[in-house]
Amino acid sequence: MYQYNEIDQTLVNERVAQFRRQTEKYLQGELTDDQFRALRLRNGLYIQTHAPMLRVAIPYGLLSSAQVRKFAHIARTYDKNYCHFTTRQNVQYNWPKLEQVPDILAELATVQMHAIQTSGNCMRNTTSDHLAGVAVDELEDPRPYCEIIRQWTTLHPEFDYLPRKFKIAVSGSLSDRAATQFHDIGVHLVKNDAGETGFRILVGGGLGRTPIIGQVIRPFLERQHLLSYLEAILRIYNLFGRRDNKYKARIKILVKETGLDTFSAMVEAEWQQIKDGMELSDARIEAIKGHFTLPDYDQTAAADETFNQAIQENPAFATWYKHNTVSHKVPGYRAVFLSLKAPEVPPGDMTDAQLDAVADLADCYSFGELRTTHRQNLVFSDVKQADLLALWQQLQTLNLATPNIGTATDIICCPGLDFCSLANAGSIGITKEINDVLDDMDYLHDIGDVKINISGCMNGCAHQSVGHIGILGVDKKGTEWYQLTLGGSSENEAAIGERLGPAVAKTEVTQAVTTILSVYVQQRLEDETFLDMVKRVGIDPFKEQVYATH
Repeated sequence: MYQYNEIDQTLVNERVAQFRRQTEKYLQGELTDDQFRALRLRNGLYIQTHAPMLRVAIPYGLLSSAQVRKFAHIARTYDKNYCHFTTRQNVQYNWPKLEQVPDILAELATVQMHAIQTSGNCMRNTTSDHLAGVAVDELEDPRPYCEIIRQWTTLHPEFDYLPRKFKIAVSGSLSDRAATQFHDIGVHLVKNDAGETGFRILVGGGLGRTPIIGQVIRPFLERQHLLSYLEAILRIYNLFGRRDNKYKARIKILVKETGLDTFSAMVEAEWQQIKDGMELSDARIEAIKGHFTLPDYDQTAAADETFNQAIQENPAFATWYKHNTVSHKVPGYRAVFLSLKAPEVPPGDMTDAQLDAVADLADCYSFGELRTTHRQNLVFSDVKQADLLALWQQLQTLNLATPNIGTATDIICCPGLDFCSLANAGSIGITKEINDVLDDMDYLHDIGDVKINISGCMNGCAHQSVGHIGILGVDKKGTEWYQLTLGGSSENEAAIGERLGPAVAKTEVTQAVTTILSVYVQQRLEDETFLDMVKRVGIDPFKEQVYATH
């Protein structure tokens, strides 16, 4: 993984010192709330319902075991012994004391981490495929280009105060596991007819109160022009994006109102003026790639004979293997998902003890690295099949081996009313109710790939618009109600879910979900997935049953 050079480390250290002075001035009354607000947001600090919330950047979801141990230390020392992994591959602390946040940032700097630009109207953390570098369908590892983008976006002076927050996602595989079509800019590695690697650039995607699928603005961009073209897009957005209405300030609204053709022409004109002075050299690209060399794989790993025996002798292990591991480009290895969706735990939460143990497991089984996913789980990317049984046994003791990846209890869930000051309704409680009802693993595995996303407000941090089943909390005269959508997807065939009907009361949400799943089980064709069935029959069969008693 990328290692800081002197410039990187100096920048992060000086940012910590700067924010420490700013925080001291605020606490001494020398800065007003409004003056401090922009400063704290640029350093990842929100003021939530109960306490400040600190969001820490995990660039493109990649972590070292040392960084995970630091997360554990921070959770023990400055928080309530846990942290929360988000849908944008970051980590959040929900209970830090304001006066101690500079100390937390100083701790993070010792392991090459920070909270710069994790909030505010700026370019946020660049996200990517959690299987980058090991996916069997990968054209090229996208992480070097993510790192190049990270360096370009960090404290870019021209784009420090954009009309609204700005998010970029990069994918290097045939399957889009990074939700690139729902980002302000989506970057896909592709090859042209000559076999040269370049990028397909999408623009104007986004979720929130106005979900929009991004559009292709350039089918093929030569790799040396990556930064100049992104800069041209940002310049047009910065110049013409609305600042009078935050609900219409995202680039997706600008592209929609301007029209893709006109917007593209504006970007092209700007790009022609700057592209020759911002070219990425082959030497620069190769230097960054040098940070992402292959680990020392065991070339004899595929010859192991103990794995198949363990699969035959241990049905529980076999079930976990089927649902929580995926193929690896190196024979004899698997990528392993650590489920942060145990039924009794808020999705995405991990304790300090779990973090420390996972860091040790990463060192033992996955070359000291792990990744975060946009569905709030973790991944060990490089585990030998011979080690899977031992790893599974240890993950079981840590409550991180629930075999539910991709099932209906692998729920994306925002903090909702339990923590977030913006929320209209709770999310964590609804998630627990659904988990309690869907506690039969055989049933979950039978219904297969069903993605449920639950958000407590229109900001859509849990991506409810693209859930196979989306649940959105709304406020009705001080009471919690929930709108349901069906048929969303953030993958290759991106789709925005269709509203099922009127919002349902909080007490009816879980029954509505189980009814939807029952309709699917009763009416599906052989081997038909939930999403395919919704595409085939529409929402009416589900609607009729959910609202039958209304």
